[in-house]
Amino acid sequence: MFSYRHAFHAGNHADVLKHTVLIATLRHLLQKDTALAVLDTHAGTGLYRLDGDFASTSGEAAHGITRLLEQPEQALAPMLQDYVQMVRHFNGERQGSKLRNYPGSPALLHHLLRGQDHLRLCELLPVDARALAGNMLQLQELQQSMGSKPCQLQVLTEDGFAAVKRFLPPPSRRGLLLCDPSYEIKSDYGKVVALIDESLRRFATGCYAVWYPIVARHEAHDLPKRLKVLAEKAGKNWLHATLTVKGGRQLAGLPGSGMFLINPPYVLKESLGQVLPQLVQWLGQDKYAGFTLESAGL
Repeated sequence: MFSYRHAFHAGNHADVLKHTVLIATLRHLLQKDTALAVLDTHAGTGLYRLDGDFASTSGEAAHGITRLLEQPEQALAPMLQDYVQMVRHFNGERQGSKLRNYPGSPALLHHLLRGQDHLRLCELLPVDARALAGNMLQLQELQQSMGSKPCQLQVLTEDGFAAVKRFLPPPSRRGLLLCDPSYEIKSDYGKVVALIDESLRRFATGCYAVWYPIVARHEAHDLPKRLKVLAEKAGKNWLHATLTVKGGRQLAGLPGSGMFLINPPYVLKESLGQVLPQLVQWLGQDKYAGFTLESAGL
C-alpha cells in the first residue's frame, strides 16, 4: 500500500505537478481586486527542510524539484519558471545554490495572497498542526517586517473534509479550494467525491483543485471519472492533468499523480501543454514516463 506523510515526500514529482498548477491557478484568480478566499483541506506543516531527517531519508526531491533546478531557467516553460523562482524565494539563494527549504502549499498560498484575501489551513494531526501554526506565524511576521500586509490567516486543527461546510460560500463569492489528502485510507477517495459534490451545491462558481496519487488501486483509477461526472452534472468546465514518472507495479514509491480542476482558469490547459512534456523529459525515470491532459468546456 502507498504510505504517505508529506515530510518524506517534499519536493518530489507529485509536488512539482501540484504546486506548478496551484501557483498558475492562483495567479489567474488574483488578477481581480475582489477578495479571494482559499481553503487547503490537508495542509501538513507548510514548510519542509530537505536536509532534515524525513526528506533526506527518502531523497525524493532529488528526482523532483532538484532536477528542474539543474536546467537552464530560460529553457523552462513560463509556468515552470514561476514555480522554480518561487521555490528559490524560500531559500533566499541564487541559481545554482543548494536547496534546503521546500515550501508546501500553505507557504506558496500565503506568499501570493494579498491583505484582503483569506487563507484557511486545516491539519488534523496535532503535531503537524502546531508546526504549521509556527511556520505560518514566521511567514506573517516576515511579511510585516518587510512592510507588506499579509493575508488574513486561520490555522485549524481539524478535519478539512468537515471544515469546508462552514466556509462555503465565502462572503466575496470568490474562492479556491485545494483538496489533497494522504489517501492512506481507502475512504478518502469517497470523501473527496462527497466534498466536491457538496461544495458545488453550496458554491457552484468556486475553483476546485484535487490532487490524487496514481497507484494500483481501483479507487484511485475511478476518482477522476467520478469527478468528471460531478462537473458535467453541474454544467462546469473541468481539466485533468496527470504525470507518470515510472512503471508502477514492480517499483517502490509513487509512480505518478494527477490534478483535477473544476472551473479552472481558461489559460491553464494551453500552458500545461508546454509544461507536461518538459516534466516527462526531466523527471521521467524509465520508458513508462508520460502524461495526459484532457478537459471539457475550455
